[in-house]
Amino acid sequence: MDCLIATREPQGRRLAVTLLLAACCIFDAGSTQAIAAAADQGDFATARAQTLTQSLSAYGQVEPISVVRVRAVEPGTVGGLDVVPGSVVRAGQVLARLGGPRMQVLLTAREQRLRSSKAREEAASRALDIARRQYADQLATQQLLDAAQSELAAARAAVHTAEAQFREAQDLQTVRAPVAGKVIALRAADGEQATSGETVLTLQPDGKLWVRAQYYGSDAALLHVGVQGRYQPVAGGRPIAVRLTAIFSALTSDGGLRVGLTPTSPIASAAWMAGEWGTLSIDGPSRHMVAVPTSALILDRGRWWVLVHTAQGDKPQQVVPGPAHGWETSIASGLLPGQQVVVTDAFLRYHRGIARSYTPPD
Repeated sequence: MDCLIATREPQGRRLAVTLLLAACCIFDAGSTQAIAAAADQGDFATARAQTLTQSLSAYGQVEPISVVRVRAVEPGTVGGLDVVPGSVVRAGQVLARLGGPRMQVLLTAREQRLRSSKAREEAASRALDIARRQYADQLATQQLLDAAQSELAAARAAVHTAEAQFREAQDLQTVRAPVAGKVIALRAADGEQATSGETVLTLQPDGKLWVRAQYYGSDAALLHVGVQGRYQPVAGGRPIAVRLTAIFSALTSDGGLRVGLTPTSPIASAAWMAGEWGTLSIDGPSRHMVAVPTSALILDRGRWWVLVHTAQGDKPQQVVPGPAHGWETSIASGLLPGQQVVVTDAFLRYHRGIARSYTPPD
């Protein structure tokens, strides 16, 4: 390059301009060689095989798997309801009673039927005693004795039926907890008139909690019943091992796939609290990848590349990066185990021809 300097410039300024232009000339002529020399002294790394277990993360909430609705079998007036939401009840505990005219009419009718059946049993028993004495005195036939015995058997069966119906009527007056659990909602109050089949309260059975979560996109396709993971409550504490037990077939309105996970240990479920939130990490399928130093990756025009070191020289090769761990990045595809990649000045070596097309301004 010809370097022209005006004769009227001061000597100091003339010297500075001369040195600057000389430096430009040296860079333009030798930048490619300098980068190549630096690359020849670069370090290489060997891609190593590794097996990664993909972790699928989501945010989930602890919810009851199912709830039990305690209903009024017969219509009546609610009374004695002394539980509140949050009350812990045991199986068979009396929760409320049903009274009122209709319930009293039912109870009275069943009681009268029981009394009538018992009176019939007593009469049949006396008749059988008389028939046995007459038969012994040869005043009655075997047929008459058999008839008396049959009547007593029928009367006793009627008593058993009437007793069961009377106990049923008494049970209809009493609202009991079918399972042990916690009251989560009240649907009635003392003095209210409950209709037949109306829900009086709702119970959450003991130990019937799970984590509900939603997964989106490609992660949802990797889920199947039986995969295991961990649930970490946002309030802190030790992670709880969980297992995916249910996948709901219908997608939610936002396109997510809803799943349910239960703890693998019954002891862990005792520490759960309905309504709390936490982070779910599910172990997905294992994938075979290769690991290289992250410094080997080169981003060019929206694609990732590495320089593969071969006997014929360094050749660019397109790759698909996977997850990164520390200073290493997993390569999902595009690279084989055992191949060597450039890790020092990889970006410069990939773009080593840029100096040839670069022209400094005048």
